[in-house]
Amino acid sequence: MSAAERPNDGKQLEIAVEGERFARIPIRTKVVMPGDDLDAIVSEYAAGVVRPGDVLFVTEKIVAITQGRSFLLEEISPRGLARFLSRYVTRTPHGIGLGMPETMEMALRECGAPRILLAAAVSAVTKAFGRRGDFYRIAGDKARAIDGPTEGTMPPYDRAVVLGPERPREVAAHLKAMLDAGCEVAIVDINDLGGNILGSTLDRAAERRLVAILKDNPLGQGTESTPLGVIRAV
Repeated sequence: MSAAERPNDGKQLEIAVEGERFARIPIRTKVVMPGDDLDAIVSEYAAGVVRPGDVLFVTEKIVAITQGRSFLLEEISPRGLARFLSRYVTRTPHGIGLGMPETMEMALRECGAPRILLAAAVSAVTKAFGRRGDFYRIAGDKARAIDGPTEGTMPPYDRAVVLGPERPREVAAHLKAMLDAGCEVAIVDINDLGGNILGSTLDRAAERRLVAILKDNPLGQGTESTPLGVIRAV
């Protein structure tokens, strides 16, 4: 196994889905910073790895960062409503979500206060009856995609809020054309609780299979510095 094809710690390189086996090859990069060019990052680190028939998957976080959609905590001034609502968000070991004033403030800016208030009100009622997940179903993908700082995250993003990327489907199509390698491209939001495909050059059935292939989050959740990966049939 080459250095470029080693799994992250605690992850497996291969997985079986729907009777087929797939390799999930993480691609290590430098720490991507605001002002970096996504095309340059993908060209430098992925162009020599992808082959025809592969799927290059790109974390939504680096797409958003290169689009200028990351904000240090000290750059965000939460309003009173954000402080109030954040107190009622359930926090999990997998991420803070909107459970801090700064992330809730960015959700209010991204989605609008009326939508967030509606989501919070419906969620409060349905949660009392044992139903979960209504907040994000109503608030939408923009709220779900907001990443807050968590312990173990690569600096400086251990003290930053990163929003979801803009135009992920268009970004995926652009990267596919730029690479011209016969591969497909997907912009993914994958964590230890599951994942979503935010935009891709795949059809819906292939997107659903990709979520299953990535269900154990092979890129990891912390300081692995592997924001790109390749899916390859084996």
